[in-house]
Amino acid sequence: QVQLVESGGGLVQAGGPLRLSCAASGRTFSRYAMGWFRQAPGKEREFVAAISWTTYYADSVKGRFTISKDAAKNTVYLQMNSLKPEDTAVYYCAGDRVVTGYETRVTSYGYWGQGTQVTVSS
Repeated sequence: QVQLVESGGGLVQAGGPLRLSCAASGRTFSRYAMGWFRQAPGKEREFVAAISWTTYYADSVKGRFTISKDAAKNTVYLQMNSLKPEDTAVYYCAGDRVVTGYETRVTSYGYWGQGTQVTVSS
């Protein structure tokens, strides 16, 4: 059984940093695309960043967020800097074999974590 477990969420002031982690178990994700998505109250889940053979970022986080992967630990990270109140959301980790070019789509991923809350105060 595949499990993705996020950690690292919390409350942070605007302008501050936060690092999210996603630990994968039950399968080696070395050949999988891994993505981070977020969902704010009343809004649809949206793409944030993904990593496969390259990295992808939403325009809203480009230059502030960095996605990385530690294959030995089967863990994906999302380093978030210069956080803004509009970054407040539940952040979800996702993984799957994804066709190249489709890494930014919610529907491309079959495995999801439970989510971790990120709240940025102004």
